Amino acid sequence: MRDTVNLEDKELKELFKLADEIGNKRYHKLTYQDFENYRKYDYWRYINGDYECGTTQESKDWVKDHSDCYCPICGDNYSTKGGKTIDHKLPRSQYPWLSIEFKNLWVICKFCNQEKGDRHWYNYEHYIFVRYPNLYLAVKAARPSLLLQSVKD
Repeated sequence: MRDTVNLEDKELKELFKLADEIGNKRYHKLTYQDFENYRKYDYWRYINGDYECGTTQESKDWVKDHSDCYCPICGDNYSTKGGKTIDHKLPRSQYPWLSIEFKNLWVICKFCNQEKGDRHWYNYEHYIFVRYPNLYLAVKAARPSLLLQSVKD
């Protein structure tokens, strides 16, 4: 068993490598239940129209409780950016078992979600740093370090 790693002290490149290492180990251990949970979650978070997230009252309430009128990345009002979306910090394409982990979710505007795409989080941080340096601190503040620590353990 590895010693506990303080992710806050790691460089971006090291964190990216650690996340990939974790993902590659876990991805091959997915169970049938993991996929069933993923399908249920996909229905739960489905984006319904331009301004409303979720298909169930539970998902709509979650969005309301975890967002205000402004995107945490760009700071713009959701209504000026095509609405809001429920996004995975660590992409579900790389970490499908985290698709229903609420610590992995956040509400961002459609534009920022499209910019992020399926990029790995740390690749996304680098992308923001290079293309939109004025937004980097907001993205860095949302870094899923604790989530990665919990995946490692």
